[in-house]
Amino acid sequence: MNQAVLDLAEQFLERSNLPAKADIDAVHIAVATVHGMDYLLTWNCKHIANAQIQGKLAEISLDFGYELPILCTPYELLGG
Repeated sequence: MNQAVLDLAEQFLERSNLPAKADIDAVHIAVATVHGMDYLLTWNCKHIANAQIQGKLAEISLDFGYELPILCTPYELLGG
């Protein structure tokens, strides 16, 4: 984890509809984003694999020069 990750996570919390209590989730997403992961697999459909949140997270990521990874469940990745 580095300052870029922490800065992006902070922006996710400030500028998206992630609640403040999802701070660890924001860091998890930021780590995957900053380090250029293609996918972030999770069973957390409340704050991470959530279509209502992903659009804004993608916008914030682009503002910082990153591309948001695909956020999905393992089941979705396997085509389920």
